Amino acid sequence: MEFIRENPLAVLLLYLFFINIVGFALMGNDKRRAIRKAYRIPENTLFFVAIIGGSIGTNLGMKVFHHKTLHKKFVIGMPAILLFQVFMGVLMLVQIYVRR
Repeated sequence: MEFIRENPLAVLLLYLFFINIVGFALMGNDKRRAIRKAYRIPENTLFFVAIIGGSIGTNLGMKVFHHKTLHKKFVIGMPAILLFQVFMGVLMLVQIYVRR
């Protein structure tokens, strides 16, 4: 618990690293399932992972696996989530460093 209190940025970066690996893996897994005509991962799950921080991984997964690239809500939605998260991250960093 002390590590978390003393290193919140490290904890955040670790979380983002792992959630993006999950997002990337989910896109690859769903592509594999689509090819095999197996039970698919719900689109809401893919978007949820992106929204909770896995947008880089899901966007990379779309590109690498050529998955969901014909679906407008993914082609527009996933990059929009990423841009929003980058914007909010920059905004938070500016506020942190302006207060110093």
